[in-house]
Amino acid sequence: MKTFADLQTGTYSQQLAYRLLTELDLMAALKHYSPVLCGTIPLGIDIPSSDLDVICEVRQFERFERTVTALYGELPQFRLKRKTIRGVPTVKANFRYQGKAFELFGQPQCVECQYAYLHMKIEHMLLMAHPEWKEKAIEMKKQGVKTEPAFASLLGISGDPYEGLLAYGKKAFGIGCQ
Repeated sequence: MKTFADLQTGTYSQQLAYRLLTELDLMAALKHYSPVLCGTIPLGIDIPSSDLDVICEVRQFERFERTVTALYGELPQFRLKRKTIRGVPTVKANFRYQGKAFELFGQPQCVECQYAYLHMKIEHMLLMAHPEWKEKAIEMKKQGVKTEPAFASLLGISGDPYEGLLAYGKKAFGIGCQ
């Protein structure tokens, strides 16, 4: 799992992500929201259609929406949406830059407690323990399977793959949030 700075020397898509995020000044511009790039790119299991998922700690949705709109509102396919995910109020901003899809995802909790971050940590541990799963996960993604369901399948977890992966990670690796 790569940190933002580590992306500079990673895979082609990690270097591209670093370049695009730097050109947009996204991490610095949103530093008040503790942004973290999550998902398949830091794990090195992305496919060409993978987007850049940046999670943020957002407690004042209106302020975040104003900031993001001022910064990225003129970019192609920009849109804002509020919803509730698993009982947690959420704000999402989507746009494209240099042909790549971006999603800014904000919830009123620290980024280390958000599902995307916890799932990424668990998936990283699984890839460390089972390096052969990297190619299997990429193949499943190419077939349209989302990341968490792919890992749940590799683990033989049935039911909700998002909750199942969290339960597995807590038991196997002690990964969770208080």
